[in-house]
This record gives sequence, structure tokens and C-alpha cells, in this order.
Amino acid sequence: MISINEFMTSEPYTLREIDSLNDARKIMTEKHIRHIPITDQDKHLLGLVTQRDILAATVPESKQQTRSAPDKGDTDIKLSDIMNRNISVIHQTDSLRHAAMYLQSHKYGCLPVLSANRLVGIITDSDFIDIAINLLEQVEINEDEAGLELELELGIKDDMSELKHRHTETVG
Repeated sequence: MISINEFMTSEPYTLREIDSLNDARKIMTEKHIRHIPITDQDKHLLGLVTQRDILAATVPESKQQTRSAPDKGDTDIKLSDIMNRNISVIHQTDSLRHAAMYLQSHKYGCLPVLSANRLVGIITDSDFIDIAINLLEQVEINEDEAGLELELELGIKDDMSELKHRHTETVG
């Protein structure tokens, strides 16, 4: 069994309930991530903020005073007001297959990974895309190697046939 521990992102970026929507948006933008677990000081998972949560809580751009400046209200909105509290999680020793099937069947983008009720990682749909790409590359490498072996075998057989043919011509 392949465990989550082998493919999860260890020590994901986290925020606290008292942090602002603007803090979450900044981390998501700078780190190119779409999910931020919300934890307490002991790494107990309290909730999750997703890119969708940020978009839903954001004042439409047409109401902002300037396009480049964040809305002043974004710093007033606390993550405790917009985070999802009912979060599905997975244990770090659970199987990778189980996590993939759970994400797919529930249409989730991520699963926080816990050990001893503390956040130790996160596994996302993007992680499974990376795994799929690696598997496809391995299949292609194996196909190339199998093709090369077949070419070598056929080449040796052709050489043997030619040698036999030459031998029968010289003997006969």
C-alpha cells in the first residue's frame, strides 16, 4: 500500500482564525495555492479556507475604488467568518488510493492530513495530477525500453538467420 505520507505536502502554509481574508489572498497568490488550513497554535485543524471562499467573500471589483488596491474591507473580514469548519480529513498512514477515491467521489480539491489530531500535511487534486504524470512517464519509458529490447531481439534473430544462410551457402 502506498501511503499518503509519501505524496502529501508536509507542513503546508496555514493561518489562524484571527487572520484576515487579505492575508489568505496574499499567501494564495504568492505561493500559488488554493487551500489554506486554519489551525490553532498547537496545529489542531479548525477549518479550511479555499480560493472559492475568498472569491465569494470579496467585494465585486466594480465596487472597489481602484483596481489594483485591495478593498479595505478585506482586512476587516476574519477567516473565522468565512472558513469551512466541517472538514473531511485523512490520516497520514491511509492509502493513497483511498484518498484519491474520496477526493473524486466528493469532488473535493484537497484533504488535510492529520496525525494525533494535528495537521501534518495536505494532499490536493494537483498532487494526484503530478502522480498521474509520473506514472505516464514511467509507462512511456517502459514502452521505449520494451521496444528497444524487441528491436535488439529481432536484430539478433536476423543476424543469426543471415549467418545460417551464409553457412549453408558455403557448405552446400
